[in-house]
Amino acid sequence: MKAHEHPHPPAPAQAHPKGHASAHGHGHDHDHDHDGDHGHDHGHAHGKSRWSRWKHQVTHMVKPHSHEAADKVDSAMESSAEGMRALWLSLAILGATAVFQTVVVLISGSVALLGDTIHNFADAMTALPLGVAFVLGRRVANRTFTYGYGRAEDLAGIFIVLTIAASAALAAYEAIDRLMNPRDISHLGIVSIAAVVGFIGNEWVARYRIRVGRKIGSAALVADGLHARTDGFTSLAVLLGAGGAALGWQLADPIVGLLITAAILLVLKDAAREVFRRLMDSVDPALVDKGEAAVREVAGVREVKELRMRWIGHKLRAEATVEVDGALSVRESHAVSVDVEHALIHAVPRLTAALVHTDPALGPDMDDPHLALAHHMT
Repeated sequence: MKAHEHPHPPAPAQAHPKGHASAHGHGHDHDHDHDGDHGHDHGHAHGKSRWSRWKHQVTHMVKPHSHEAADKVDSAMESSAEGMRALWLSLAILGATAVFQTVVVLISGSVALLGDTIHNFADAMTALPLGVAFVLGRRVANRTFTYGYGRAEDLAGIFIVLTIAASAALAAYEAIDRLMNPRDISHLGIVSIAAVVGFIGNEWVARYRIRVGRKIGSAALVADGLHARTDGFTSLAVLLGAGGAALGWQLADPIVGLLITAAILLVLKDAAREVFRRLMDSVDPALVDKGEAAVREVAGVREVKELRMRWIGHKLRAEATVEVDGALSVRESHAVSVDVEHALIHAVPRLTAALVHTDPALGPDMDDPHLALAHHMT
């Protein structure tokens, strides 16, 4: 069996409960390309039929793959770098938008546009904690943080959700204050232009962040994109308010502001749900179904007894328990567990490693070896 080479020092070995027949988990520090971008044959085909071995080899001839550090770029690092590019580019766009709006505020004295400008600066600043999270996520696991630093993204997501909530509160305050203390808006034409620029800039940033966030599996970046969308709504409120003022309706600006506050609260709900699910280790059930289906196809697997997955930053890890023939040797059982991990990494996008435990099938007069653990499960 060809040994795996790791580009980083492996994470500390984890202790396994007694009674495990065998468990396997490489703990790769790099992602695999899940379009099948690998390049060597593992050679763990114990118990496989000739047909399954031939199919495995042909598959890798068509879609070669490699675990060698020199043969592929670490896609976990690549996804973090892509996230950083999204943050820097969106920061530049929002910064330019806010600077332009600041100039217009100084010319027009528009309080509404001032509030929108503040929102845009605040949205640009949310890129900083998320950028820190991406940088931290690149650090390798150690004996203190045995799963690495990917959870920093979830902390950044909480900060972003709180920022969206603060934006909603500020928008509501400004709208209510404007209802109670109506103000005239001057230079409506240039204010309208600045509002349109603010909306276009924020919506472009929102779409870009959300697209990249979903591509790399970052819930925090998706939430940050939704935050940019709330500021786009605020810019739209300035535009509609200016239009109403041009028609002589002084209360148009605060009324539209209240409507936009409601829209921001809807965005807040979506962002909070996204971050909450990630904090609670929620995964799409379709991924679990896909993983179970792939494991059932592995030669030597009699039953998939359990499959768990969790996000750590924008990477997935899995734990699986499968039943194998009780007559298999330790080496043969381990080979099955390696094939199970291999199948999972191919089948599930963003999955970087799986810890696989094999249970021997029990005969009619055999006791379950896990009974010794039963009192710990209550």
